[in-house]
Amino acid sequence: MKTTLNIDAMVVKRLRVEAARRETTMSALVEAGARLLLDNAPSADKRPLRPLPTWKGGPYLVDISSRDEMHRAFDEADE
Repeated sequence: MKTTLNIDAMVVKRLRVEAARRETTMSALVEAGARLLLDNAPSADKRPLRPLPTWKGGPYLVDISSRDEMHRAFDEADE
């Protein structure tokens, strides 16, 4: 794909010299540099997740490990 970029004259000069030294094109160097930058950039998939919000809701109303308490709580909710 062909595009136009505005690049500082000193950077272009250095790019031209480096391309000649490596026997490649300036376009190839710019593309390689862009790929390096993008491949090493932190992506949304690599960022740590923010912690979930918490609330102070008070003590537990039911011991969920007790089947009897669960039945009692459901029966009270039906009343």
